[in-house]
Amino acid sequence: MNIAERIIKLRKEAGLSQEALAEHLGVSRQSVSKWESGNVMPDLDKVIAMCDIFDVSTDYLLKGDGEENQQQKDYDEVYIGENTQTIQAPLSEPEPEPESDEHEEPSRKTKMKVIACILAACLLFAAIMPIPFGGYRKLWAMFNEEPVEYPYVLVHGMGGWGESAGINSIAPYWGSLAGSISDKLRNNGTEVYEATVGPFSSAWDRACELYAQLTGTTVDYGAAHSAQHGHNRYGKTYTTPLYEQWGKKTEGGQLQKINLVGHSFGGNTVTMLTSLLEYGSEEEINASPDDVSELFKGGKGEYINSVTTLCSPHNGSTLYYVVDKQNLISASLGLLRVAGGLTNAVASDVIDFQLEHFGIFAGTDNTSSLLNDSFMNGKDNAFYDLSPHGAKELNETIQTVEDVYYFSYVYCTTEKSAITGKQAPKLSTMLVLMPFARLIGGYTNTSDDAPVKIDDSWLPNDGLVNVVSARCPSDETPVAYSEESETERGVWYVFPTKDGDHGTVIGMNGNAVQTHQFYTDLVEMINTLPRIK
Repeated sequence: MNIAERIIKLRKEAGLSQEALAEHLGVSRQSVSKWESGNVMPDLDKVIAMCDIFDVSTDYLLKGDGEENQQQKDYDEVYIGENTQTIQAPLSEPEPEPESDEHEEPSRKTKMKVIACILAACLLFAAIMPIPFGGYRKLWAMFNEEPVEYPYVLVHGMGGWGESAGINSIAPYWGSLAGSISDKLRNNGTEVYEATVGPFSSAWDRACELYAQLTGTTVDYGAAHSAQHGHNRYGKTYTTPLYEQWGKKTEGGQLQKINLVGHSFGGNTVTMLTSLLEYGSEEEINASPDDVSELFKGGKGEYINSVTTLCSPHNGSTLYYVVDKQNLISASLGLLRVAGGLTNAVASDVIDFQLEHFGIFAGTDNTSSLLNDSFMNGKDNAFYDLSPHGAKELNETIQTVEDVYYFSYVYCTTEKSAITGKQAPKLSTMLVLMPFARLIGGYTNTSDDAPVKIDDSWLPNDGLVNVVSARCPSDETPVAYSEESETERGVWYVFPTKDGDHGTVIGMNGNAVQTHQFYTDLVEMINTLPRIK
């Protein structure tokens, strides 16, 4: 048992929460969380103070001294104390016979031989023991290496882009009018990467593209999936990994993981990637057993530390039912124009739709190609996945990974109208989102032939996504996040709904200071989570 585990044990035995202990010590709850995660050692004065609170010695708290003695004492009191019997001592004890001197010398020689054998065994053990660990250097690193910091990978939503897109220099997706979120975090010492995946591609295709970017390989959409949806199996080749150390181990044996953060449809993308990493795809393995992608083999869920979704349509958006596909594309391009002040033509030049596997190439009339190509007539696109019935099918393939932390942030920009009784957009809603907020806020369909029954609980929304959909997948049980509770892996934690629209969380319609502080707090919260030993 190390000091972090002893602090947790003693705190719980004392009936104290992390916040209560922090208050006694005059520190923040995050400091206590860092001590208990093993990331940071408490200062000596805090150690002494905790010893006073828990009524233990500093030797016990720091080194565990006295644990074995206490266990023996407890054993003596419980076992021997209950079974001791009074024994009549003899009137006189026989005197021990004197030992013969002739046996003294052989006994001493025997002891010396035993000691010599023990020393030899210790030397041999010291020489051999480091070999399985890679030598003395790696063995030393195992016990002395500082915990590695897991980088953050940001994944944009439908119609969005990352740092590699031309438009990002004009209007960063992650930060927009508030300024680059990634640059702000990097200035604070956080390692951040922005992915660029197909803005209108399906969650499956985007997950495959994200994996290829992270590993620096060619996109493999899978033999079975590609045949089913009528497109090429392979896509772009990425010669440089987005995060080169991902999935590798340090000299001390620490696995280098990542934290995934997805906005809007980026949330569906990162949950799909995480699920494929852990569970793989039996269909893809059977379709091409000799050259199947590593992504589809599974067993890599431990590569992900946490998944955070922001305004993500886990269960689709009813906007799909109230506007047609062409209007959805126009809305996405409209957001582009708002973000960058660009015309539709310029937007086509600086945004790569990454649909080469469908035969749609950069430099063509992308908008008309999207509307008229077979890409839009099938199910392998973002629009189908964003429909409530499409999202329901998607959730049947996405599974939560038990060793990953899951967090969800939800925003709402509507309120109940006293006139219609439906949801209407607030005046603070971004202008381009107001008509969509009103349409979503007034749509219900509970008829027997409805693909998914939409009742009044679906009306509150952020201008593009229903609040009820943004919490978590419908087949999962959401848990309200609390700093007072122990955070568990494999559980969807949902934060209280925030006031704002779909763009607020990425700085399109939010205060710059508040936007950057949100991500600073998010990183601090995730970095203090307990790690898998």
